[in-house]
Amino acid sequence: MGHQETYRHNEAYAEFLSGWDINFYSKYIDNLSISTTENTEVPKILDVGCGVGQVVLKLKERGFSAYGIDVSEANIARATQHSPSCTLYNGKKLPFENNFFDSVGSLNVLEHVEEPELFLQELVRVTKPQGKITVSSPNFLRVIGFRDYHPRMRGLNNKIHNALSLLKILKQIRLSPEKVSFEKMPPIVKEPFTADDDAIIVTNPLQISFFLKRYGCEIKQISCTDRYVNPLIDWILNLTPLKLMMFNGFITARKL
Repeated sequence: MGHQETYRHNEAYAEFLSGWDINFYSKYIDNLSISTTENTEVPKILDVGCGVGQVVLKLKERGFSAYGIDVSEANIARATQHSPSCTLYNGKKLPFENNFFDSVGSLNVLEHVEEPELFLQELVRVTKPQGKITVSSPNFLRVIGFRDYHPRMRGLNNKIHNALSLLKILKQIRLSPEKVSFEKMPPIVKEPFTADDDAIIVTNPLQISFFLKRYGCEIKQISCTDRYVNPLIDWILNLTPLKLMMFNGFITARKL
């Protein structure tokens, strides 16, 4: 059984997501939203890995045609209470035609998928030309940080290893782009269930941006903050390339 299959009947995960504060999603929801002034049709937006449907519900309240998709039957059972536009899928090929959505996003999903490069390619495939793509995942190669919840992020040895990994990725992108690929790591499965520890992909903003560009996108913004913080603090945190070494990879791209 593949790792993604472990989510299919995971009631504990669905229950965990049901308790999340909607404010956690605010930046992501705002980023998925697009201006309607130039659209004659209601914009279509897709949340990949929609969980129990909170984001889809908020997007519908804003007047968008919002869709959600997830690998968990337990999640979708709850999500469809918010919207019938939330459906189950196999975690690989998105069941939509090319160039279907005006905006597509995934929040804290990429680190859990078995084929991350294909996952990003699928996000781009179903997005319309000039459409928006938002991808946010933890930076498991963080060098600077606090409250490092995952073992890969903690301790001086790991910080040094992560810094060397980032330098290696930068070198590969410059000299051997065909060799760039996401590193995999074994999941940490706890009882009772704890989210995020069971990640299997070493996600980071450098590689997320690299693959989005490879698949035909222009990177509009890279941020190390996946939620709203004090504007001055946010500006300082994202002012320099050091943001690539910090908390998250919150990437906004436009499909060319």
